[in-house]
Order: sequence, then structure tokens, then C-alpha cells
Amino acid sequence: MAKCAICSKAAHFGNSVSHSHRVSNRMWKANVKSVKVKVNGAAKKMYVCTSCLKSGRVERA
Repeated sequence: MAKCAICSKAAHFGNSVSHSHRVSNRMWKANVKSVKVKVNGAAKKMYVCTSCLKSGRVERA
């Protein structure tokens, strides 16, 4: 479950292309951490991406 609870950033899909140009499927997962966050004054555990943590959109509990 690599999905941010704040900005809904999730996995992206694409192709892995080798040197000989053979193509196979791959995915990029969002950098998501399980963090205790203050929500309406109470502490709650959520999955938050590191860009939301770094930008200050979320206050840690």
C-alpha cells in the first residue's frame, strides 16, 4: 500500500528498457512512511509520503 494519505501519491507504471531495447513492465513506488500525525489534536497513524513530511503539510505527533 504505497499511497500517501495526504496528497494521494501512489505507484506509477511504465517500461524498463534494456540496452538491446527489450521492454518489460516495471513500477515506481512512492516513498511512503508510516508516521504518527496530529489530526484534530489527536495522534493518528497514517502513511505519508516524504515530500509531504518535508514540506510541512503534516505535523508529527
